Amino acid sequence: MTTTEQTSTATPISQESAGGLLHIDLAALASNWRTLRNAAGGAETAAVVKADAYGTGIEQAVPALAQAGCRTFFVAHLSEAVRVRAVAPGATIYVLNGLFPGTSPAYLRHGLRPVLGSFEEIEEWAAFCRAEGWRHAAAIHVDTGMNRLGLTVSQGLTLRDRAELKDFETALLMSHFVSAEETGNPINLRQIEAFKAVRETLPGIPASLANSSGIFLEEKPHFDLVRPGYALYGGNPVPDRENPMRPVVGLEARIVQLRWVEEDETVGYNARWLALGRRRIATLSIGYADGYPRSASARGKSGEELLAGQVLVAGRPCPFAGNVSMDLITVDLTDIPENDVKRGDTVTMIGGSLTIDEVGRRAGTIGYEILTNLGRRYARTYHGRQG
Repeated sequence: MTTTEQTSTATPISQESAGGLLHIDLAALASNWRTLRNAAGGAETAAVVKADAYGTGIEQAVPALAQAGCRTFFVAHLSEAVRVRAVAPGATIYVLNGLFPGTSPAYLRHGLRPVLGSFEEIEEWAAFCRAEGWRHAAAIHVDTGMNRLGLTVSQGLTLRDRAELKDFETALLMSHFVSAEETGNPINLRQIEAFKAVRETLPGIPASLANSSGIFLEEKPHFDLVRPGYALYGGNPVPDRENPMRPVVGLEARIVQLRWVEEDETVGYNARWLALGRRRIATLSIGYADGYPRSASARGKSGEELLAGQVLVAGRPCPFAGNVSMDLITVDLTDIPENDVKRGDTVTMIGGSLTIDEVGRRAGTIGYEILTNLGRRYARTYHGRQG
């Protein structure tokens, strides 16, 4: 089943009028969750759906994952958790970015669980639970090396002595890998050992460490629950191997104009791209306002091998020409037969050999950034929905 929908836009965008067409395969998303579940060694497999489900849409992705069997979701912000609750009424939902002062009632109102990462947060949640007369659930985050959020390991080792833990249910003990995608990085083993040490002081509490890449580490640090994110949406969790995930996102852009540029003419802002010989340039109706990074700009001369963006035309790669601008991208289509492409046609921006990871690499960034910046001016088409 295929549907076309919009989220968070005032006016629906038709495929005919859109500069870009974003295709999201919900069946592939569900399949990726099952692949990760099968690799998780019996641990519960949750789903990280922060950043609007990595750009794919919470209201569409969460029901697809829930139907596949996912029962636990993680988001970054309270507002995201409220959206997840609306489409997953029976799910367990954790908010990763901690407990903001005064927000405890909202967690209770929507049946959400904060991830507590400091003694101050633990004290506030415990006081709230005492006042309510009920041991509401929360997770505790111990920082084993990221130095971002969470209790230090030494603080974690003293948790069993904290009286506040009697006032609420510690439903999960968690930490987060620094470099799980780097399988030989010694910090992985150090983090596993530090997390085990804290876990041993809190017997009976479910534990979670592995993100997408952590699931595939040789040490199998699956514990009781794994928290994949990027891999669900088609990103490669094992960069040194073939991607075991199915692609979820495809992006096409529409050609708004075709023109010939003569030798020694430049293309785009600041004249950063020079035509060596006569070149046929296509102008696409998307740009960095649509979430396609300006860092994918091509600055140099035609024919040079540049680490810059590409599109696919009938499966053939064609390079960007000049700077990515706010609403437009220019592409060199000279090597495509003139009669094979015309105004109004679409070219592939993400898809085929232009995987999420490859698009990120060509923009000098990571696929995570590409996914989470997917814009709201696209016509979004959801495929593979059940029911």
